[in-house]
Amino acid sequence: MGRDFGYLWAAYAASAVGTWFAFDAFPLVAILVLHSTPAEVSLLAAAGLTVGALVAVPLGPWVEFRPKRPVMVGADLLRFLALLTLPAAYLVGGLTFGQLVVVSVVAAAADIVFTAASGAFLKSLVAKEHLLQANGRFEATNWAAVAVGPPLGGLAIGAFGPMTTIAANAVSFLVSALGIGAIRGREPKPERAARISLNEILDGWRHILRHPVLRPLFLNSGLFNGLLMATAPLLAVLMLGDLGFTPWQYGLAFGLPSLGGLIGARLARPLVARFGQRRVLLTSSVIRVLWVPGLAFVGPGLPGLLLVIALELGIITSCSVYAPVSATARLEHSTPDTVARVLSAWSVTTKVSTAAMTAGWGLLAALIGPREAIAAAGGLILLTPLAMIGRQSTRVAYGMISPQRTGTTRT
Repeated sequence: MGRDFGYLWAAYAASAVGTWFAFDAFPLVAILVLHSTPAEVSLLAAAGLTVGALVAVPLGPWVEFRPKRPVMVGADLLRFLALLTLPAAYLVGGLTFGQLVVVSVVAAAADIVFTAASGAFLKSLVAKEHLLQANGRFEATNWAAVAVGPPLGGLAIGAFGPMTTIAANAVSFLVSALGIGAIRGREPKPERAARISLNEILDGWRHILRHPVLRPLFLNSGLFNGLLMATAPLLAVLMLGDLGFTPWQYGLAFGLPSLGGLIGARLARPLVARFGQRRVLLTSSVIRVLWVPGLAFVGPGLPGLLLVIALELGIITSCSVYAPVSATARLEHSTPDTVARVLSAWSVTTKVSTAAMTAGWGLLAALIGPREAIAAAGGLILLTPLAMIGRQSTRVAYGMISPQRTGTTRT
């Protein structure tokens, strides 16, 4: 797909390795350094996502009508500088819970801006017939980073302290910025000058909710991601606190199953070629929820560790089939002048949903305990595939029913 795609892929790999090397770094610092409660850990995750998403809302149309590559470089550099403030404060004994929240807000807003710009940039960089292949490579790279990042990060925390992984993650964003800066291809100029209005801010959501393919994907992703991520800080508290697992064991429990992500990402393209985009999305959305309720039954010792690994392997493998196909569908069903706003709206909604559910489940865990709260999330997540059961218009949009038979026209 060309040298420029290679630079983009390398930049993605650098940031992915850094991100997963620092897997759950903020909750770990809150738990191990600041001795925060389960409710505070959930609040940290929720506040960062919510405020960061609200800050990013007006930036969707701003990104739409700006050259995407400088926006991506700027977002990387902002994350680099923000993250570096944490180890600096830790070294002088001034790290506070409030600073963790502020940095998480900055990182969340920059992440949304980068995601919106990078999706639009990829669509202009790669031909339509290669989009699924490109997204599959990103997905496989991400899960390769997940496979090695958390275990190594856990070992680094044990050997050098909790700020080691955050510093490494900061450096990875600098490397990513350098990689994106090396791209020499000229991207298409925005069609018109940027201006921010209420209509432009809402255009991303309007396009998604009116589209027969994007709407069910949007609802399913928001609900599934919110419920799944709400269990993450609770599982960290359960494993690192009540069950007595060490940081490296915790990292291993999520790193080893990520090998399934490589398998799923490689399967996505041939599965779509054989069964079609809609069937792959629907089937994988069902399979990925079946594993989550089992997380409530994790116990101490080796049996508990093996159970987490098996459950996460099932979740990750099915998610890694769903993710690149869903990402490709978002790009294919967004016009060039709306793609950044669609991706921004998608990211904002997903992060707000995740934040709201994380905060809610943190309060629930304070009332009934983390294990019981995980069980409640696992029960509700079984219902999320219902959002994928599309109407006939959805089947037409996917090309599964002839438009002549339904009396509609293809969009």
